[in-house]
Amino acid sequence: MTDALKRLSDEGVAIWLDDLSRKRITSGNLAELIDESHVVGVTTNPSIFQKAISSGDGYEQQLTDLAARKVTVEEAIRMITTADVRDAADILRPVFDSSAGQDGRVSIEVDPRLAHNTAATVAEAKQLAWLVDRPNTLIKIPATKAGLPAITEVIGKGISVNVTLIFSLERYREVMDAYLAGLEKAKAAGLDLSKIHSVASFFVSRVDTEIDKRLDGLGTDEAKGLKGKAALANARLAYEAYEEVFASVRWAALDKAQANKQRPLWASTGVKDPSYKDTLYVDDLVAPNTVNTMPEATLEATADHGQITGNTIAGTYEQARAELDAVEKLGISYDDVVQLLEDEGVEKFEAAWIDLLKSTEAELKRLAPSEG
Repeated sequence: MTDALKRLSDEGVAIWLDDLSRKRITSGNLAELIDESHVVGVTTNPSIFQKAISSGDGYEQQLTDLAARKVTVEEAIRMITTADVRDAADILRPVFDSSAGQDGRVSIEVDPRLAHNTAATVAEAKQLAWLVDRPNTLIKIPATKAGLPAITEVIGKGISVNVTLIFSLERYREVMDAYLAGLEKAKAAGLDLSKIHSVASFFVSRVDTEIDKRLDGLGTDEAKGLKGKAALANARLAYEAYEEVFASVRWAALDKAQANKQRPLWASTGVKDPSYKDTLYVDDLVAPNTVNTMPEATLEATADHGQITGNTIAGTYEQARAELDAVEKLGISYDDVVQLLEDEGVEKFEAAWIDLLKSTEAELKRLAPSEG
C-alpha cells in the first residue's frame, strides 16, 4: 500500500498529515501512520481543531476539569489544543531526533483574529512556544502584511515557524526575506541557527478553485483549456523562487553559520474538483527539500494509486509562466485572485475559531458543577 509514499519520501518530499485530534493520538492511529505511511509531521489549523473538539471525542474529561476550574473559554481552548500538540510532538519525537530537527514537527497556529496585529502575533507565538514546551513545535504565523515583521521577530528569538496562508509569488518572496532577516537577528544575538527551522506553506488547490470558477464564467474553449493549470504553475514558480533565494550570496553567509533552509510546504493539497485526479497536487509537485501536508483522504489515495515518477517540478518554469500569462491575458487578474484568497483564508480561520469558542463555551456551561 505504501510504495508510492516511500517513493515520494525517497524523492525528498516530507509527508506531513494535515489533521490532528485527541482520538487520533490516543487510539494509536498517529503512531501507525508514522510507522506504516511515512508520515513525518503534523499540521493543525483552527478549522481542524474546531472539527476535532466539536466532535467531543476524547475531550469530555478535560472539559469537565476546565469547567470545574471556571477557566475562560479562550484559556480552555489553549489548554486543549496545546495538550494535543504536546502529545503529538512526543509521538513524533523519534522522527525529530533522527532527522536532526528537520521533521517530526507539529504546527500550531496563533489566534487568527490577530492576523493583522504584529505585536499581538509575536506575543502569542512566544506564549504558544512556552505552553507547548517541545523543541519539535512549529508556530504558525499567517503571511499577512502584519505577519511578515512578526515572522522576523519570532525567528530572531529562536522560535521555529510555519508561515501559513501564502498564495502569491510576491508574498512568498517577502516571506523568505522575513525568514532570512530573522536568522540574521538570531545570529547577531548569538543564537544557534542550526536549531531554528521553518517551512513556508504555499496553498495550492484554492488557486485552481478560484481561477477555474472565473474561467468557467468566460466559457470559451481557450478558457476551458486552462482549467486545472494555474495552481500547479503557481506552486512550481514558487519553487523556482525558493531555488533562487537559497542560492544567493545573502543565504551563503547564513548557510556558513549552520542555518537551515526554509522548505516550501505544499498546503491545501486535497483536490476540490472531482473531475481532477485526487493525487494531482502530490504527483505533480515532487521536488527535493519540500513538504506536502495532506488530509488523510489524499494520503490514502496517494498510497493506493499515486504516480510518483521522480522530480515533476524541474524544467517546468517556462511552461508555468506561459500558463499564468495565458490566464492573465483572458482578463483574470492574478493579483486580484491571490489577494482575495489571502483575505478569505484569514476570514475562514477566524470563523472556525469563533465557532470553536462558541461550541467550547457551550460545553463548559453544560459541564459546569452546580453551585452550592
